[in-house]
Amino acid sequence: MDYQALSNRFMRFAEECSGSSTLYAFLSKNIAANKELLELSAHAGKGQPIPNLFFGAVHFLLLNGTEHELRNYYASIVSEPKTETEAFPVFFDFCLRNRQAIIPLLQTKMVQTNEVRRCAYLLPIFDSIYRKTNKPLAFIEIGTSAGLQLLWDKYRYTYSFNNQVYGNEQESLYIHAEVRGNGKPIISERFPPVERRIGIDLHINDVTDKASYQWMYALIWPEHHERRAMFKQAVSLVRKHKEKLQLIEGNAIDMLVELVEEIPMNNTVCIFHTHVANQIPKQEKERLLSDIAQIGESRDIFHIYNNMWDRKLHLDAFMNKEVESRVVGETDGHGRWFTWELEEW
Repeated sequence: MDYQALSNRFMRFAEECSGSSTLYAFLSKNIAANKELLELSAHAGKGQPIPNLFFGAVHFLLLNGTEHELRNYYASIVSEPKTETEAFPVFFDFCLRNRQAIIPLLQTKMVQTNEVRRCAYLLPIFDSIYRKTNKPLAFIEIGTSAGLQLLWDKYRYTYSFNNQVYGNEQESLYIHAEVRGNGKPIISERFPPVERRIGIDLHINDVTDKASYQWMYALIWPEHHERRAMFKQAVSLVRKHKEKLQLIEGNAIDMLVELVEEIPMNNTVCIFHTHVANQIPKQEKERLLSDIAQIGESRDIFHIYNNMWDRKLHLDAFMNKEVESRVVGETDGHGRWFTWELEEW
């Protein structure tokens, strides 16, 4: 085991959590210097974001009734959590006592957060594509988890640059995002029509299943009360609109060409994935891009993604056998803010 590489991953995660989860930031720095916990976390499945998975496993056990003093440090469990600076010895003790329960979770579970707030920056991209093609949209989401983002048009949105509400004002799930910088997206009053909503994942999270629901809930950081509220609302809408979703378990890259062939030519195909590509091996990423380029030789297709080669959000447009690659902007991992660099076509 490369302890230094694993330690560096926890240090980077501590930086990512800074200002967002004081508990995870503090614990991550201490785990990075603790060989025993690094060894425990290394039971994670290949390609998984180890810090996210490790914290998710501990949180899952606490939420499901494992009794320990550690629960008193989690804002998701108690109304007045203890200060995080005293948490590490308690966390260490919990992990040692519950090692045999943590390891199977690390070996079998996956990080599939399915952050619904990311729809705030997907909406203006989809709207821009529809204005360009004027055809109903057909979606294929890679790493769909429970399919929450495939129902993006069933939510309502507001943005920091104006006071307008987009979508149905009566919908229960309300998403707000800050648009930073000078660029501002153009969003139509009416959402584009959607013909297909296909989601593919190595493991589909069925939110009607209690264990799947609880695992996704546990992946949300303890201090993020708003994220938990939005997750619950999104789940209720998935249950309501389940017949609109086609969720497939398997390797998306193996299935992609065949699935696109099933979509009528009078639909605009949009392939998208958010914060998933970092879990895809380099060779598979290259095959994905090659397959999309091949499809683009015979029909228009759009690919929206981040975490492929960098953290920026990208749009590759294949139209009339020509390709145009654009940077959409930078995004917060949980969709709280984004920048907009995408110019109108």
